[in-house]
Amino acid sequence: MKPWIMLLCLSLACVGAQAKAAVWQPVAGHTQLPLWPGVVPDAQPMPGPETETLRTEHLIAGRPWMAVTNVSRPTLTVYTPRSKNTGAAVVVFPGGGFQVLAIDLEGAEICDWLTSRGITCVLLKYRVPGTPYDWRRKTYPDDFALSVPSLQDAQRAIRLVRFHASQWHVDPYKVGVIGFSAGGFLVAETSTDFKRQLYKPVDAADKESDRPDFAMAIYPGHLALDDGRLNPSLPVTHETPPTFLLQAEDDYVDGVNQSLVYYAALAKARVPAQMHLYAHGGHAFGLRRTQLLITGWPALAEAWLQTIGVLPH
Repeated sequence: MKPWIMLLCLSLACVGAQAKAAVWQPVAGHTQLPLWPGVVPDAQPMPGPETETLRTEHLIAGRPWMAVTNVSRPTLTVYTPRSKNTGAAVVVFPGGGFQVLAIDLEGAEICDWLTSRGITCVLLKYRVPGTPYDWRRKTYPDDFALSVPSLQDAQRAIRLVRFHASQWHVDPYKVGVIGFSAGGFLVAETSTDFKRQLYKPVDAADKESDRPDFAMAIYPGHLALDDGRLNPSLPVTHETPPTFLLQAEDDYVDGVNQSLVYYAALAKARVPAQMHLYAHGGHAFGLRRTQLLITGWPALAEAWLQTIGVLPH
């Protein structure tokens, strides 16, 4: 993980006046559910209570963004389609270096876009801080370690969407994932580690498959080792779902090699994949429009979703 992300936690202390201990809640009209019915598996101590911080020191498209941290009770928030329901659903994994969650920039704002296209959006507030970040030492002992317990939360979220498919008017064979930065790592993990049993089943929902039907990794991290090899925690096979990748060449947080290496592994396994690289864009822009061409990426993603049969032409 690069220095910009390492500064993330340090800067939280600098903007403490804007932080408040509060459990993040969506705006009215959206259903929020606890991810786990009882005890959270492999629960770890947190540095403190769940906290919201309006981040103003690093504006995105001229606007602040909301960081949520110390998440010990993960949740799902369901956003229903605002246009004709296509039957598709997407689980959203916000980024934040496994230290915080960019809950609006890479969460609620993504759901506003997806629901406008007839897609049910399910925003996962997963546990942070957590592996591969160690909040006690404020470092990444192993930048490429499997992101348990965040991955437990992601697997459970996908299963819950399929379990509630009838109730939420979702096609259980059109359940995908999208993630940003660290959330992009979760996208790759759910796409490759779906046969890995990370927790004991807790109810009937855990009988459902946790393999996503399609995946979108936006400026992902943790995918490629420093020597250019694929992270061994990501066993890409022909069963890995069709994947959309997006990254900027001047992404100096995680680096464009993340997408390049993962794409090469997908191609070798003959997994349908589409990758878009741009000269400029940096890191952590969500879908907020600027003068940079890369911020028009949602149109590319929509065209790809049509290509693979998730959205109608």
